[in-house]
Amino acid sequence: MQYDRIDARILEIVQRNNRLTSEAIGEMVGLSATACQRRLKRLRSEGIIEGDVSIVSPKAVGRPIQMLVLVTLERERSDIVDKFKKAIKSSAEVVNGFYVTGEADFVVYISARSMDDYEQFTRQFFYQNSNIKGFKTMVVLDRVKAGFAVPIEVPSED
Repeated sequence: MQYDRIDARILEIVQRNNRLTSEAIGEMVGLSATACQRRLKRLRSEGIIEGDVSIVSPKAVGRPIQMLVLVTLERERSDIVDKFKKAIKSSAEVVNGFYVTGEADFVVYISARSMDDYEQFTRQFFYQNSNIKGFKTMVVLDRVKAGFAVPIEVPSED
């Protein structure tokens, strides 16, 4: 996946605000709206831009309880890992999931309406899964930063 300095600038802009028009983005980077649309389409088709999302406040939509959960599997076989990845992807309560190195096998970010709801979720999602050895829950006290923006490396002009 290749991108140039103009693409890098476009990526920086859309990470801050993906609601801008191609015309506005093009103006910021010195391109026509059509040329900007072509670049955005290519960045999406090549998987450099994975998705366009809005960050929603969990509290505003009735899910004020947030947890980070460290999950350890009984054994780390590819079929078990793949099955748990699939469970993460299909669970609405799991906002983000990461397969990691270290003491835990996965870290999942979960939102819930209440601690009672989270308890019910743990019974269904963790306790009923015989491939899970254990899990540790950390309750989020304050979401200090929320987003998906990553630093964009600007390619050198060779």
